[in-house]
Amino acid sequence: MTPARPLTLQGKPIGSGAFPLIITPLVGRTSDAIADELAAILPKKPDMLEWRIDFFEAIGDTARVIDAARAIRTAAGGVPVLLTRRNLTEGGQPVPITESAVVAMYTAACEARCVELIDYELSNATEDLARLRRVSAAADVAMVMSYHNFQGTPAGAVLDDKFALAQALGADIAKVAVMPRDPADVLTLLAATYKASQTLSIPLISMSMGGLGSLSRMMGWVYGSAATFAVGKSSSAPGQVAIDELRAVLATVRQAVLGR
Repeated sequence: MTPARPLTLQGKPIGSGAFPLIITPLVGRTSDAIADELAAILPKKPDMLEWRIDFFEAIGDTARVIDAARAIRTAAGGVPVLLTRRNLTEGGQPVPITESAVVAMYTAACEARCVELIDYELSNATEDLARLRRVSAAADVAMVMSYHNFQGTPAGAVLDDKFALAQALGADIAKVAVMPRDPADVLTLLAATYKASQTLSIPLISMSMGGLGSLSRMMGWVYGSAATFAVGKSSSAPGQVAIDELRAVLATVRQAVLGR
């Protein structure tokens, strides 16, 4: 088995290079709610936190966003923070600001260096992707470029193209998440992940969602996905498994596959 590429920040593997990294979401609507989530999640030792800012009621107030991000980082004690506004067409929450304001918010967060990574969808305008790539690179903030399909699983060739497009546009990490309609769709996602892991030079994150797709969250690292998402307190997508249960399954799979 060819191991997946580790996710790194400033040249150092996140989570000491463990595979796969476990990422847990923060979906609180207020700073107090986020603090409660952190108190529940951090003792479970996730490798990364994803702040889903589309849930945050003050997303339109950049100063409050930056203050909240800094509070999360302080509480996290060195656990990297991924800032994500998931757009409505790819499974996110409705937000009261325009896309240009979203880009400005991401820009301010990068310039304030209050997060370690940002996630922005490949479906967004090319000029916005390019702008955020320039801004994040200048601030030494890693950029995830992502594709989500909650309606189904496209053909493998389409998924190949999504992974490749992320690399072509300069992403540090390529992410693909799709919804299976049957077990064969899960195999399509895993096959595309494996192919991308053999042909691309950046780390990948992939998952098949929902109950059927939960298998990919447990086994996807074998096919090249460097991270998986787990529930710390609240779920941000269908099929996420509780972090303690996921860690136990991963340990069993790792022992079976790698003998350690």
